[in-house]
Amino acid sequence: MADPPRPEVADAIRRAHAAGITVHVVTGDNGLTAAAVAEQVGIGHRGMRIVTGTELDTTGDESLDALLARGEEVIFALTSPEAKLRIADALRAEGHTVAMAGDGVNDAPALRRADIGVAMGRSGTDVAREAATMVLTDDNFATIVAAVEAGRRTYDNIRKFIVYIFAHAVPEVVPFLVFALAGGAIPLPLTVMQILAVDLGTDTLPALALGRERAEPGLMDRPPRPRGEHIIRPAMLARAWGFLGLISGALVLTGYFLTLTAGGWHPGDATGAGSALHSTYQQATTVTWLGIVACQICTAFAARTERAPLRALGPFSNPHLLGGIAFSLVFAAAIVYLPPLHRVFGTAALTPAQLALVAPFPLIVWGADEMRRALVRRRTPPPGAAARSTRPHTAEPAGHHQLAVLLARHGWPAHHLTHTLGLTERAAAESVAHARRIAADHRRHS
Repeated sequence: MADPPRPEVADAIRRAHAAGITVHVVTGDNGLTAAAVAEQVGIGHRGMRIVTGTELDTTGDESLDALLARGEEVIFALTSPEAKLRIADALRAEGHTVAMAGDGVNDAPALRRADIGVAMGRSGTDVAREAATMVLTDDNFATIVAAVEAGRRTYDNIRKFIVYIFAHAVPEVVPFLVFALAGGAIPLPLTVMQILAVDLGTDTLPALALGRERAEPGLMDRPPRPRGEHIIRPAMLARAWGFLGLISGALVLTGYFLTLTAGGWHPGDATGAGSALHSTYQQATTVTWLGIVACQICTAFAARTERAPLRALGPFSNPHLLGGIAFSLVFAAAIVYLPPLHRVFGTAALTPAQLALVAPFPLIVWGADEMRRALVRRRTPPPGAAARSTRPHTAEPAGHHQLAVLLARHGWPAHHLTHTLGLTERAAAESVAHARRIAADHRRHS
């Protein structure tokens, strides 16, 4: 008789390990049976222990905490539902975020106590489904890992949305600060209606499109984020306000002053309706407004990734963003060149020279952030690399069986491994020696 694991579970376990997720097994089955199945799917890549229900009942809380802190994946065999609850409490007490799976009525307390209770939708009881946070409609472990990836992608996209919104707020605010600090000597570079045209016209669709962004490379190679980390981090604000926003603000003000001075303006000159410089002033504010829109375009592309180059995602891989940018460009052209809209937004048609002044803005913003991300990649290791390098690991010799090492760690001599698992005498001896090295390695790290 055989009840093999689903073929997709092994890959799901590998991805969970890469994401910094430890997979413990809590089962009522025999320990060796559970260990054999766990070995097939890759559980125990940093070492495995079998703890029976009897052993767990006689283990104190401090010893259980020390066992779970060793970095091994533990098989709790022949356990009771109360043991599941105790294990969940011990992991949470150590600061871990715990997802506990179950299907029976007796599993309900543990599902409720865990941070994320996962119930089986097909084989699970109604009580388990009511107690759980998440229900697997296909009863598949791989779906849990897929949900982790989807959650990380959604969380990342929310942050991308925030960076984009915050970044273009700076070039909207800076013109008013310049006007206020100049005491009226410098005319207002941006009108209220033009700000509304940005926030309600050219801004909305690209921002929403960032919510549909696909996963960034290396998403499932990152360690889990700290429990207390806020969605808005200081690094996000520094990038949005102090880098992307500051560059955009400097560009649009440069375009504004160049347009005014080219028309003969000097500080303090009148630019109101009826003055000789009124037409030049309208063109200058239009350059400011169009400059903000131009900077928005590549700010949206830059916000798509935090550290990876844009080519890793593909410049055209988000059709929703491309559609939003196309709408922004059409909307901007209408405001700049349709006379009926000039009276509403206070804009004016621009000359080819003025358009040429604004044209490099997107490339400057995107290029600056691309260089910043390249510098970040050079100075910091890729996500998860530091965490992986600190994990205790002992290389396994070729030709030995992982289950043999597990049994050897529980006291099986080499000749028992030979007769039970069909190993050669040399392979059995290597497995016993390797088990001793793992034990010594864990003693050094503990």
